[in-house]
Amino acid sequence: MKAFRIVGRSIRDAFKSVFRNFSLSMASILCATITLMVVSLSLIIAGNINNATDILEKELTIVVYLDEHATKEDASTLENKIKELDGVSDVTYKSKEEWKSEMSEYNSSIGNVFETYDENPLLDSYVVKVDDANDLEKVALLIKDMDKVDSANYGEGIVNTIIDVFDIVEKTTLVIVIALIFVTAFLITNTIKLTIYSRRNEIEIMRLVGSSNTAIKLPFVFEGFIIGLLGSLIPVIISIYGYIIAYETLGGHVITELITLINPYNFIFYIALIIVGLGSLIGMFGSLMAVRKYLKI
Repeated sequence: MKAFRIVGRSIRDAFKSVFRNFSLSMASILCATITLMVVSLSLIIAGNINNATDILEKELTIVVYLDEHATKEDASTLENKIKELDGVSDVTYKSKEEWKSEMSEYNSSIGNVFETYDENPLLDSYVVKVDDANDLEKVALLIKDMDKVDSANYGEGIVNTIIDVFDIVEKTTLVIVIALIFVTAFLITNTIKLTIYSRRNEIEIMRLVGSSNTAIKLPFVFEGFIIGLLGSLIPVIISIYGYIIAYETLGGHVITELITLINPYNFIFYIALIIVGLGSLIGMFGSLMAVRKYLKI
């Protein structure tokens, strides 16, 4: 029961302290608001970049052309062998007539060229998708060695460059987000330290009357929690409404339909939870560190 009384009293004192030291509290809340807004924006951008790269990677395929003398049985056997390969997610048959039709629709000049041939010069094929774009080269090499395969192409040079760019972008965005989180923690923690430093006499009085370290620390920890929580409210509101409006205005994609934005529901609410949790935890951590280390309690 004593522990509950201490916690209850600490929460009450924390709320009183926030309003009693309103100007200092507002400085801490404003610092938290600005930095958390930047973190929220970075998380939204990073999430959409990773989503776009995942979608583009899934569009990368291997086109396997069958030998012109391959029979239906040969094609069926080859399809089963390809499906058994590790990393292969989907195998779709595409006849030479389908290729001819698609190419003719894409460019009428190509269609006119085909008309000069007595027979369709193209080859039947399989379009192979893999789970991980990094496996494209490995799977393509394995397929090339199979019987009745004329060639297996995936746009080697360009695709390898695209994969490298995707890896760099993903790693860069991750590093930026982590760095921003540390900067946010540093700024909020130091702002709270200044707030607590200005009340060092109050802490000293509490020590002189015999208050335990826990009884002294708890109100400040809860105060830090409140400051972090209040500082996260504006970033959360702006992030939720801002992203939903941006998504609807842009029609769910940026520049081209290949760069698709993540649907706001539930993505933006996960971001909101992260920001609230981050603000609250950093606020508590900042207060605890200030009381324990900065004031040498």
